[in-house]
Amino acid sequence: MPDTETILVTGASGYIGGWCAATLLSRGYRVRATLRSLAREAAARAAIAKACDPEDRLSFVAAELTSDAGWDTAAEGCHYVLHIASPLGVDNPKDPQVLIKPAREGALRALTAAVRAGVRRVVMTSSVAAASPPPASGDTLTDETQWTDPALPGVGAYPQSKTLAERAAWDFIAERGGATTLAVINPALVLGPILSAESLGSVQVIQRLMNGSMPGTPRLGFNIVDVRDVADLHLRAMLAPAAAGQRFIAAGDYAWMADLAAILRAQLGARAGKVPTRALPDVALRLIAMFDPALRTVTPGLSRKHAFSSRKAQDVLGWAPRPLEATVVECAESLIANARV
Repeated sequence: MPDTETILVTGASGYIGGWCAATLLSRGYRVRATLRSLAREAAARAAIAKACDPEDRLSFVAAELTSDAGWDTAAEGCHYVLHIASPLGVDNPKDPQVLIKPAREGALRALTAAVRAGVRRVVMTSSVAAASPPPASGDTLTDETQWTDPALPGVGAYPQSKTLAERAAWDFIAERGGATTLAVINPALVLGPILSAESLGSVQVIQRLMNGSMPGTPRLGFNIVDVRDVADLHLRAMLAPAAAGQRFIAAGDYAWMADLAAILRAQLGARAGKVPTRALPDVALRLIAMFDPALRTVTPGLSRKHAFSSRKAQDVLGWAPRPLEATVVECAESLIANARV
C-alpha cells in the first residue's frame, strides 16, 4: 500500500521536484525530501501544500549534491528514489564544470545511497538536452536512442552536464547497482503551474513573453510538457516493471514562440497585453544574446525544428501529455497569481 512506502525525492524545493513530491503525497505515499539546507523547509512545505495536503507524510533532510553528508540518512528505509536535484542551466558559465561536477557527483551520491539502502528503483530526471542531435543539424525528430555528444562545438554546459550525469548513472548501475534498478526521464521544455515564485527555470519562457521583456517572438521552437505530466511519468517509471533500465522522453506538442504568444493573447485577453505580436529576426536575437547570457544557450536552435518523440512513454507506460493550450495558459495564470509578471 502507498501509505506504507516512503519515497525519497531529491531537490523537492525545485519546480519538478515540488510537483513530484505533491503528486506522490496526493496518491498516498510518504515522502522524504532533500533540501540543500533545512532553513528552506518552511518554504518548500508551503509550496507543496499548494497542490495537496501532506498531512503527516512529508519530512525533510539536508543533503547537497556536492557533499557526502546526509545521503545515507536520506535514503535509509526508502522504497524508491526520485533523483531530481541538479544544477539549473539557465546561464551558460565559462567553466562547464560549474554545472557538470555537481550534476554528475550528485547523481552518483544519490545512487550510492540508494544501493546501500536497498532501494528498489531510482528514477532520475535527465533532459532532452542529453538526447539531442548536433546543434547545427537540420530539422530532426529524436527518440531515446539518441545521445548528445558533449564534445561537439556548440554544445553548452547544461547539455554537457545532463549528458555526463546520465551516462555516469547508467555506468554506476551497470557496475554496482545490484538489485536496484534505474529508469531515466528526459523532459522537453517544462511548463505549467508554479508552486513557488523562486527558481522559475524553464517557466521564464512564458514569463518573458508576458512581462514585455521580449520585443518580438524569435524563431525558436520546443516540445512542451506539463510539469504535472512529468511528475506522473516519474511515478509510472517508478512502478512499472518494464521501465527498469529504460530512458523515457517526456514531450508533448511542438510549438514555436509565436504559437505560444498567440495562445496567450487569445486566452488571456488584456492580461496578455505585453505579449509581443511581431516576429523577431534571427539576427536581432543574436545581437540581444550578446548581452543576455540566458539567451546564448538557445541561439544555435534558431529556425531549426529539433523535435522529440514521447511514443515510447505512451506505448510502454500508458502515459499521455495534456493539451498544449492548457499547459501554457495555466502556466501564465500561475505567474500572474504569484506576481511574477
